[in-house]
Amino acid sequence: MMVYPNSPEAALKFLKFVNASPTPFHAVENASIRLQSAGFQKIHENEEWEKSIQPGCKYFFTRNQSALIAFAIPQNWKPGAGLSIVATHVDSPNLKVRPISKRANAGYLQVGVETYGGGIWHSWLDRDLSLAGRVVIKEEAGRFTSKLIKIDRPLLRIPTLAIHLDRNINDNFKFNQETEFVPILGLLESQLNETKASNATGQPGSEQKASSIQANHHSELLSLLASELSVAAEHIHDFELSLYDTQPAVLGGLNNEFIFSPRMDNLVSSFCAVEAIAEFASLQSLSTLEGNVNCIALFNHEEIGSVSTSGAESSLIPSLLNRLSPTPGALAQSISRSFLISADMGHAIHPNYSSKHEDNHKPKMNGGIVIKTNAKQKYATDAISSFVVKQLVERRGGKVQEFEVRNDMTCGSTVGPMLSKIGVRTVDVGNAMLSMHSIRETAGSHDVQSAIDLFSAFFEGFAQLDKGLTVD
Repeated sequence: MMVYPNSPEAALKFLKFVNASPTPFHAVENASIRLQSAGFQKIHENEEWEKSIQPGCKYFFTRNQSALIAFAIPQNWKPGAGLSIVATHVDSPNLKVRPISKRANAGYLQVGVETYGGGIWHSWLDRDLSLAGRVVIKEEAGRFTSKLIKIDRPLLRIPTLAIHLDRNINDNFKFNQETEFVPILGLLESQLNETKASNATGQPGSEQKASSIQANHHSELLSLLASELSVAAEHIHDFELSLYDTQPAVLGGLNNEFIFSPRMDNLVSSFCAVEAIAEFASLQSLSTLEGNVNCIALFNHEEIGSVSTSGAESSLIPSLLNRLSPTPGALAQSISRSFLISADMGHAIHPNYSSKHEDNHKPKMNGGIVIKTNAKQKYATDAISSFVVKQLVERRGGKVQEFEVRNDMTCGSTVGPMLSKIGVRTVDVGNAMLSMHSIRETAGSHDVQSAIDLFSAFFEGFAQLDKGLTVD
């Protein structure tokens, strides 16, 4: 780990988090570890935990290893209390290994992959890539379990074509994502005969059992996974693996004012949410707290629409609201008293493309929290929710910036609008960054603490602020 004297502590902690979290599975696991160290107790959705939770205590649960809900209950809590929620997502554009990945061409072992999300795919070329994800393995006594894996060395690469073979490459660079975007894993051994080489095309054998994946992937790949997990290759029954860049996240710039890192959209917001609720619950006495249940929600699949069991359009938030306030009247009260901060990274002004921003809405890195507004409700911010954020930021001595897209450009979106359909007041915020969806993104190192400060102020002071706010 590099040494960065006089650099923001929160940014340094983020580097450790993002470097250990190449997939949503790892991000959720690392968030769980942080929460447990802060005294949060793990519960499970298939239990009747609503009958055993206690005021003044703090809990979390996960779903499918890829989404997480954590909440801290005030001492005098009762059904009907609202939720103060910070919602983020833990997925990022990446390449996923196909169910049948075995490919070979021109003497190379290759791995078939599928694109996930809207990545800047050319940024994945000529990078030192490896594999991470989860693997379903057979244990003793015939049981099965899902284990996480992260191979900490370069394994794969998607090489570009030499300029000598394409003299126009700098004039009009395009490539076919199906045929010209296939990673190489290694070289076929010279003694492999034609029959063995033909078997590397990915066609499963006719004798293959339904539960076996051995014929679907290169045996060398399965052996590597088995070695990492200390199991026999035939005990691997399935997996979800993603490619990731092995180059670690670092601080950069003259004064370490930048973070150069993969997956900052949206692991920055997720890290800050976890840190804020962990620090708040550790330092504050819950016995003195009134008002809302403080909550964070880390969702999966935002980059592809959030429609999944672990996405923001799933039952995760509605289920939590229902289980904490099980009667129709209490549920309606809880929703009306709740507030949600949708935290997702925003677009900083780019020095080489400054015309891409609306003239009066040009957020800067290390310039404070960005409030995102869109008249077409691609962001859920309105005057009331924006007011709340500004008040909370001001209490910590922070700054806010405004972002609204140009009229001649389309606007992205977040988990905010879809969660606002529940009826919860919602605001969209984020930290400013460059190169969103590149394999290497750039953000401000001081903005990490700014987000933690906002979320901490939210957990500490929203209930009191809401009491003094009259709308309906």
